Amino acid sequence: YMMGTGGSIGGGIPLATGAAIACPGRKVVNLEADGSGMYTVQGLWTQAREHLDVVTIVFSNRAYAILHGEMKNVGVNAIGENARRMLDLDHPALDWVSLAKGMGVEAARADTCERFDALLDAALSRPGPFLIEAVI
Repeated sequence: YMMGTGGSIGGGIPLATGAAIACPGRKVVNLEADGSGMYTVQGLWTQAREHLDVVTIVFSNRAYAILHGEMKNVGVNAIGENARRMLDLDHPALDWVSLAKGMGVEAARADTCERFDALLDAALSRPGPFLIEAVI
């Protein structure tokens, strides 16, 4: 179990990549937020190139939610339109399945719990990188 601390954003994909390199033969599961993943998405290409056994689950809420929270932490309860546009990932919405496939990683989208369960079972039962975009 590895967890980034101290408020860093974007460490999930590189940490999972490093863990898979350090422990070949062990399945690595990366829990990633969509905003955080955008900082280091290129790590998926390394996972594909090295055929690393990583399952990346992207929680796709279409926002830099951590940054919305930080705004509230400093007393900003309502942000303006320009700030909202910088903190939301909905215009255009990210397509993690296309992003992953473009880097050579097999991927699929889950928009129900049942679909997520089926995709997770499939990803865990085979070697190599796989990304699940979990729409929340």
